[in-house]
Amino acid sequence: MARILITGATGTIGQVITKHLKSSHELTLVDIHFSDIDPELLAGTETKDLDLSIEKNWVGLLDGIEYVLHLAGDPSPDAEFYDTLLDLNYKIPYNLFHQATQEGVNVKRIIFASSIHAVDAYPQNVQVHTNQPVRPADLYGVSKAYAEALASYYAYTTNQEIIGIRIGDFKKEGELDPSSGPEGMANFLSARDFCHLIDCTLSAELQEPFLLVNGISNNTFPRLDIDQARVALGYQPQDDAFQLNKIWNQQN
Repeated sequence: MARILITGATGTIGQVITKHLKSSHELTLVDIHFSDIDPELLAGTETKDLDLSIEKNWVGLLDGIEYVLHLAGDPSPDAEFYDTLLDLNYKIPYNLFHQATQEGVNVKRIIFASSIHAVDAYPQNVQVHTNQPVRPADLYGVSKAYAEALASYYAYTTNQEIIGIRIGDFKKEGELDPSSGPEGMANFLSARDFCHLIDCTLSAELQEPFLLVNGISNNTFPRLDIDQARVALGYQPQDDAFQLNKIWNQQN
């Protein structure tokens, strides 16, 4: 049982991963507030209402924490720099990496949410690998490219283990939209596969302090290459949006 801190715990992905991990790990959940969250989900966890864009709120937050799952941020592709991105997508990652690498803080590993938006300006017929240059299509994607670069900097200058996941189109169980078309299905990431991927990031041995992987399901026509996640982390996704869509069409 590991001690894990989850930022952005009240978000869609945060709630899914909290439910997945809470029975086998000791969780500390952090967000602005938890007033709208089912108390049953929070049972057995520790919650902290904090604005993580404020540097002083990080003091002592990582004491005793072994792993950080960083999910906090504005996930909207329409987000604007001064409205939300500066505080949520620039200041928070900096505060996290900076605090985690201070003397006396002993976080084993940080896993953070990057996004397919960091490379979404590539043509749709291009399968994107993690070793290709970033090519964001919006300012949200730019903020994720920044987080990747910042993580690499801290990992290689301080030897802090950090894994970034370029998350595709995350869907909870039963949420696949058949109308999304081939492009949408190529980006699909099921909740089941994402939870498995997080398990892999918590247990894998890293060859270098920084690792960036693509996070989508085992789609027949994948927008992102997931071979590095398979090799480096042992990721074995089970779901395929195209097969799920075929089953849906047969049933309706």
